[in-house]
Amino acid sequence: MTKKRKICVVTGSRAEYGILFWLLKEICGDGGLKLQLAVTGAHLSVEYGLTYKQIKEDGFNVNAKIPVLSSKYADTELGIAKAISKGVLGFVKAYRKLKPDMVVLLGDRYEIFAAAVAAYVARIPIAHIHGGEITAGCLDEGFRHAITKMSYIHFPSVAKYAQRIIRMGESPDRVFVFGSPAVDGIKKCELLSKHQLEKELNFLLDNPIAVVTYHPETLGNAEPLGQIRNLLEALDILGLRTVFTFPGADIGSSIIYKQILQYAKKNQAKVRIFNSLGQRRYLSLLKCADIMIGNSSSGIHEAPSFKLPVVNIGRRQEARYKAANVIDCVCITESIVKAARIALSKEFKKRLINLKNPFGDGRTSSRIKETLKNIKIGKGLLAKTFYTGK
Repeated sequence: MTKKRKICVVTGSRAEYGILFWLLKEICGDGGLKLQLAVTGAHLSVEYGLTYKQIKEDGFNVNAKIPVLSSKYADTELGIAKAISKGVLGFVKAYRKLKPDMVVLLGDRYEIFAAAVAAYVARIPIAHIHGGEITAGCLDEGFRHAITKMSYIHFPSVAKYAQRIIRMGESPDRVFVFGSPAVDGIKKCELLSKHQLEKELNFLLDNPIAVVTYHPETLGNAEPLGQIRNLLEALDILGLRTVFTFPGADIGSSIIYKQILQYAKKNQAKVRIFNSLGQRRYLSLLKCADIMIGNSSSGIHEAPSFKLPVVNIGRRQEARYKAANVIDCVCITESIVKAARIALSKEFKKRLINLKNPFGDGRTSSRIKETLKNIKIGKGLLAKTFYTGK
């Protein structure tokens, strides 16, 4: 009997899990593979909704829990450093127990960096999804590129990012451009109707509806309190009915969290806030919304599929490849208002009628799974040389 290849997938946040969901399904449905799911980060935090429970409700077995967040220091430099150190040790122990043949990591967060360091030290091949991107305004920038150099297989979302990975010395025969698995859920998920979504959210989705997710900028001199106040002031001027999703566990996120709570309390008639909507409700909301405002990567990857106008604020997503639905602006009230009014205009929406999502066709997860299943694992995969193009 052929031995199943053990694929350990790591997830640390609700957003990342939503992107990985259909890849997890693909791995589970393949008789030649065995899924091992390692859960860490915000999934295990009360403050962020204990979203590992949703993973279990979806039918996945959680094989390892690696808690890294401290409620006291979760969004400070000390807290992030402690989380990384706890994560490295915790993942080394988890890998020793699970003995995976390969570890799959997505993105650029610090807990994923810890999972990469542990796998690299344990000499377990790493497959990295969404490498080669640039987020100039946050610490994720350095973590992502470090993970790339520790990884052996790469799944960037577009050719531009693949070329960047190759310029970092990674061999082209280990770089596969299949798109973003974030698009798969849009194609495969049975979305809720507007009426159904209104009932589930207990919120009337009258026009115009804004989806707002704002994360702190963790590089540079940006000050989160002033930034979130500018955004909330802009929302007041625009008069939008708003659904907030909370920021992830980053330096300064608790400041943003508290400001949103205060704003929602003062504006209960037109505001709803959620720790986690889940994939189906979140994508259904994007379908029903009129505009997305903030600095979430979801505005870049998922929103184009719904032809949803996006106001991207500040530097967090700076230099990322963006479709025509995205309008960049600085985090000043007047700039946000101006960009939002353009995004809500009939002229701008008319320009998006024929927009196609450049990040995939809905079959990315299947292609990644097939590569994970069939790629040869051996010394050549671990002992990399720096590719120079010669």
